[in-house]
Amino acid sequence: MKYTLRQLEVFLAVAQSENITRAADQLSMSQSAVSGALRDLETQFEIRLFDRIGKRLQINELGRLLRPQAEALLERASALQQSLQQHQAIGELKIGATLTIGNSLAVDLMARYLKQYPEARLQLKVGNTSSIAEQLLNYDLDIGLVEGEINHPDLDIQPWLQDELVVFAAPDHPLASKNLLSDSDLLSAQWILRESGSGTRQAFDWALHGLLSSLNILFELEQSGSIIRAVSSGMGIGCLSRIALQESFDHGTLVPLNVAGRDFNRQLFIALNRHKYQSEGIKRWLQLCHE
Repeated sequence: MKYTLRQLEVFLAVAQSENITRAADQLSMSQSAVSGALRDLETQFEIRLFDRIGKRLQINELGRLLRPQAEALLERASALQQSLQQHQAIGELKIGATLTIGNSLAVDLMARYLKQYPEARLQLKVGNTSSIAEQLLNYDLDIGLVEGEINHPDLDIQPWLQDELVVFAAPDHPLASKNLLSDSDLLSAQWILRESGSGTRQAFDWALHGLLSSLNILFELEQSGSIIRAVSSGMGIGCLSRIALQESFDHGTLVPLNVAGRDFNRQLFIALNRHKYQSEGIKRWLQLCHE
């Protein structure tokens, strides 16, 4: 065999960091050892996996083609080593979650996972749907739990849970006394919403099709907590997942508003990179999500 697993580790580390120094730090190797391993790999097959742009190495088309195969091979080699050692450790799992899921569902899932597999190591990264998709495509995450729909040929999007968005206001807001809001009520209000690119905003835009261009949007914020505080102070009305609002509804600090003729139901999804090898840890996390 003309290549080594170490060379593949170097290739993937450089592909991720686009820098020899950072790759060397990641692998606890010297810079010269990293450069030599990458050079040997390319020389043995008379190929180039990166374009050299100053001190930066940018993965080229061939490198992008080979990257998922190298990733899968190293995952399998690691799994084989664990089996040979008769070691049942799950290892590290990098989970990405959109804001509502990250704050309300993911932590509970992590606690249940660690109760079953206490030897596992979990990382949670929270961002909007587009950010989670980008990290999955770049192999920075193993699993994504997202609120918005994603259309990308390299991502496997699986339906997960049903959710509902709720329009809400402070109890003393003028619209809080109305039994049912009409389109004219929605157009008269000041709105405080999630930012474009978030799954919550995507579902809101679908629900209010035909009115979007005429809505009075006061703020667009990235944090649900900031939206809740702004709406509580009477600055306007908002629309978030019932999951994020239920506690405020229970305490009476916010009230739900009923909207006529608008569908605020939505689907939550699990997202995976189609080309990434599904380790035992990924399989057990997926099993937990569907229990």
